[in-house]
Amino acid sequence: MKVIHLLGIAGVAEHERVSARHWAQRLEWPMVAVALWIVLQWYLEETGALSHAVARIADWLVWLAFLLETVILTAQVKDKRAYLFGNWLNLLIITAGFPWFWQFAPLIGMLRSVRLVIVLALLLRMSKSARKLLAQHRLGTTLIVAFFTMLLSGIIMSRVDPSIGDAWDGMWWAWVTMATVGYGDVVPHTGAGRLFASLVVLFGVVLISLLTANLAAFFIGSDVEKIEHEERESDRLLQDIAARLERVERMLEAQRRD
Repeated sequence: MKVIHLLGIAGVAEHERVSARHWAQRLEWPMVAVALWIVLQWYLEETGALSHAVARIADWLVWLAFLLETVILTAQVKDKRAYLFGNWLNLLIITAGFPWFWQFAPLIGMLRSVRLVIVLALLLRMSKSARKLLAQHRLGTTLIVAFFTMLLSGIIMSRVDPSIGDAWDGMWWAWVTMATVGYGDVVPHTGAGRLFASLVVLFGVVLISLLTANLAAFFIGSDVEKIEHEERESDRLLQDIAARLERVERMLEAQRRD
């Protein structure tokens, strides 16, 4: 049994129906948006910027997103038992995350912090697609991934470690850390903050390496395109010259015959 099955983030298997795999791909980006919203909502609630009524509506929408994804993919796959067993985390989120239960939970604050675990599970489940996306060596895609990574890391760190300050300080810390610059003006002091920082450092090294490689490929690719364009122009001119010489030879041959 693979680790992803034990973690409950197996997704749709490669041998499943084509329709099931297509639906899984269609639902990936909407679930990424849900993950981003979970972090943003968590931050807004922690800072008191989100009203209780709006937060409850958002809780229901997030829960419905997980429910719809599970129902749609379960209906599409052939081996429903294997799919549900390999994605048991979705069932746990749907059951334990039912918003109506939360108003009666004695540790509601702790339960809301568990949202970050849900976000981590979503990102891990989509890591394969992210690797394929980054492997295409597109500068724009890598910049977008780096931006959202910095954004999420900054927001999370600003709430995990009170010494960081606000979200803007957190995003500054995230960018400096991911870039391996480390000015030291903003640093985590709590154990949870340092643990999260170590994960950001590891991911940042990989992401900045990809960004540097894509930047180099972008500039080198521009030079290569210019050289290829010049070579095509040279080939066209040579072919034109060859065609003219051939016409001249035919004319000379015709004159000799006359």
